[in-house]
Amino acid sequence: MKSSHADPIEMQHRLFAELSRMFGQEVPLYDKSLLVNRVVNESIVALLGQLWRGFTVTAEQLAKTSGERHGAIRLGRPDEYRWIGRFFAQFAMEPHAFYDMTNVGAKSQPIIATAFRSRLNPEHRVFTSLLMTDYFDAATRARIEATLATRQVFSAEAQRLIEQGERDGGLNWDDASALIREATERIFKWTGRARDHALFQELGKAGFKIAADIACFESHHLNHLTPNTLWMDLYTSAMKFCLGEMGEAVFRMHATIALGHFAVQADRDYLRLHFKHLDATELAKLSPAELPADAVAVSVAALAQRLKQDDLNLSRHKHSGFKDSTEGPPTNVPVLLRQDSYKALTEPVQFSNTDGTTVNATHTARFGEIEQRFYATTAKGRELYDRCFAAADAAKEKHPGLAKKDFVAYEKLAAEAFAPFPRTLIELVEQGLVFARFSATESGRAAAKRGELRTRLRGWSPLSPAATGVAGDSDAHLKAETNRLLALARNGYVAIEGLRYEDFLPVSAAGIFASNLSQYGTQSTAHAKPTYTQAQLEEILGRKIIEPNKSYAALEAESRAETLRELGLAAEN
Repeated sequence: MKSSHADPIEMQHRLFAELSRMFGQEVPLYDKSLLVNRVVNESIVALLGQLWRGFTVTAEQLAKTSGERHGAIRLGRPDEYRWIGRFFAQFAMEPHAFYDMTNVGAKSQPIIATAFRSRLNPEHRVFTSLLMTDYFDAATRARIEATLATRQVFSAEAQRLIEQGERDGGLNWDDASALIREATERIFKWTGRARDHALFQELGKAGFKIAADIACFESHHLNHLTPNTLWMDLYTSAMKFCLGEMGEAVFRMHATIALGHFAVQADRDYLRLHFKHLDATELAKLSPAELPADAVAVSVAALAQRLKQDDLNLSRHKHSGFKDSTEGPPTNVPVLLRQDSYKALTEPVQFSNTDGTTVNATHTARFGEIEQRFYATTAKGRELYDRCFAAADAAKEKHPGLAKKDFVAYEKLAAEAFAPFPRTLIELVEQGLVFARFSATESGRAAAKRGELRTRLRGWSPLSPAATGVAGDSDAHLKAETNRLLALARNGYVAIEGLRYEDFLPVSAAGIFASNLSQYGTQSTAHAKPTYTQAQLEEILGRKIIEPNKSYAALEAESRAETLRELGLAAEN
């Protein structure tokens, strides 16, 4: 019976908790980075308590906020890719967006990808890449495919459980637990075993370290498992301090700058974005407070003392350092996402060769990413972002190493490139740059019941496309409707929540890859560089890939209609 099935979202939470436990055992530095993030997040929460009267977060709520994960895996064969799609479907995770990593300029890699996540309010996601063997010359392609053909990552038991879930419409908890064990004991597990050392070396020397990582290993293994942080710049400074890459005086300077920015930007919209348990009603109960003059200094001093404790002395752990700069927008532009990481670790690997010999070698692939997510951009917002990002990238290229030499100047450079971007949610919504969810407030519903809303908004009439003066002009209608909702919001009748970006940025992902591989992109060695399409990956998956922007737009449209209906302002058909 359906009632006996395990809840797929609860299965998903258990899967990622177990993957996090597994990854922490495999990579002790990962567990330590989670501890640094928890300390940083606790510091942020303490400061928020001073900025907002009535703001509290329980340890359980903070653990949930800090407990989101996104992973990354790389697969080699189309049949494996279809199996992984069917695997994630058992956990209510669907493919979102098509990413062509072969086409990101100088940082291109021989992979295409999608991300598996839930449709609504996802807390976990996996960026899942597929190696495109036709990116290579015929001889190299044949060697890669021959090596990949010798492995079986999905056991007969895993396949049986997936097929059973598909057939029965779900799994009971015993079978769900068994499928999670397959994930942690086989599908995603690092074994330290690989095949064909010669091929591994040749691909690496030719600039194809990602291909070597995919083609030669026995399992997919997680390349990273990313938590989210409440303030990226504070976390990155804390990690560099704990890793021994930054002295205490420099850390205190960076932390002071980071918390100074935070104190300015931690408005109600920030709270709603980062703490899912706070709805519009809870936010309305909070009142802003003036931060004591020494609050940032006290917070920085307390954080420095905590990070100096023995359990956070990460310099004793084997590591390769931390990235020089964060991928994504500058700290005061709350769109899309920001990403950073400690660099990939060098780990021992034993290679088995076809002639029966073994080779003990090393491999560098798994790294410790961190992220902070902001608002999902509309097509207009993404176009502006891409333009600003290109300008920032060009400016940074003119000043190599500036992030290390003069952090303040580096920040200024990025801020100048992103000057066209508004900094507040209401401005971003007003200019049509981000997606939002609208809802009627208690005050709005009460005013509607009294019949006051139309008289309060002079000249208001229910909107239809024709009311904009341009019949059939949906963009003009949308803008006019947005303006009316914003006017209602300014009067306290409507609440606005920016929709969080739940997907990925190919250029930022490529930047993370490049930094960790110490290789900044590779060109195709095929006779003619292939072109890859979303339809091609959909055929491999056996299902459609969801277009995220359509989902964001649908959520916004649904909220608009519901809000206007609740307030008695919907246009009649």
